[in-house]
Amino acid sequence: MITRRQFIQSAMLLSGSMMFKSVNAASKAQSTSEWFMPDEADPHTRTWMAFGASQSIWGAKLLPGVQRNLATIANTIARFEPVSLLVRRNDYALAKKLVSPNIELIICRLDDLWIRDTGAVFVINAQGGKAAINFNFNGWGEKQAFSQDTKVASFIAKRANAGKIATDLIVEGGGIEVDGHGLAIITESCVLNSNRNPGVSKAQFEDEIYALLGLDKVIWLPGIKDKDITDGHTDFYARFASPGVVLAGYDPDPDSYDHEVTLKHLELLGSATDAQGRKLEILTLEAPATIRPTYKSKDFAAGYIGFYACNGAIIAQEFGDKHADNAAMATLRKAFPKREIVQLNVDAISAGGGTIHCATQQEPKI
Repeated sequence: MITRRQFIQSAMLLSGSMMFKSVNAASKAQSTSEWFMPDEADPHTRTWMAFGASQSIWGAKLLPGVQRNLATIANTIARFEPVSLLVRRNDYALAKKLVSPNIELIICRLDDLWIRDTGAVFVINAQGGKAAINFNFNGWGEKQAFSQDTKVASFIAKRANAGKIATDLIVEGGGIEVDGHGLAIITESCVLNSNRNPGVSKAQFEDEIYALLGLDKVIWLPGIKDKDITDGHTDFYARFASPGVVLAGYDPDPDSYDHEVTLKHLELLGSATDAQGRKLEILTLEAPATIRPTYKSKDFAAGYIGFYACNGAIIAQEFGDKHADNAAMATLRKAFPKREIVQLNVDAISAGGGTIHCATQQEPKI
């Protein structure tokens, strides 16, 4: 029986209509095959990162710490898989000094470091093809400069020798989470927002994202608008550990704006099923009660959900709250029993509202 995902994918690709308005020759040659986005925990060819922090955005106090944090993340991932690091020409010497010699440095114009949102989203097919989707980064609804970062997805696609798929949708990589088997989790507050996709209904969005990512079902979480620059990205609330297993963030602080949101998300996920109709197993990652004071700020992203799954390891954050850090480690070990769990202090990046996941983007291995 053909699924709705397969029907839409075949119809769109064969007709060349709707959002597949601009593909290169490689994509056209594979246009009769179904693309899908694999689970992040599936094998990678490499991790992409961007050494893109600048004083104009981060300020003189935070910038050196952010640059050291980026190097720490890159060097840690490089123990497990290749890392390609985009870097401005003016920052090349500093990046080379900070990162391991086995990390590939690539000159590229950048506005910032958030390659999860600016980079290409890779999809693959059963015939061994690989393509890259450009989701038209617009600075999270034009909240920040993005004239250079909006070109990063196309730049990466070319470097990766991947076919290009274009769309009119504006979506950041941090706003979508997939299990690689037809299911996605997406926050409404981000993608169904007039600052990204004005006039696009939920049904219209689903029709297109199903085809682009090879989906059969989306679990919609409400998220929350206007509290952080992303308008509530999915990757701060829910992540797949494996098909059928979801790690969900919980903020126990009743005074936090995320408290009620995370309770609602836990309720929705607890009653949800995957694309095959199976009930999901939910593992909770509770936010730390305290953080180190050095980089404490109103934008500080204190949560464990922003981990990154690379080949053989989970790279996660710790915040100096011994009880919460240890509990997060135990939950991640349960979720990923065959992987090494590495916890890092990246508080400078957290102070800017981001996570390790936000600073990384996987390229799947065929």
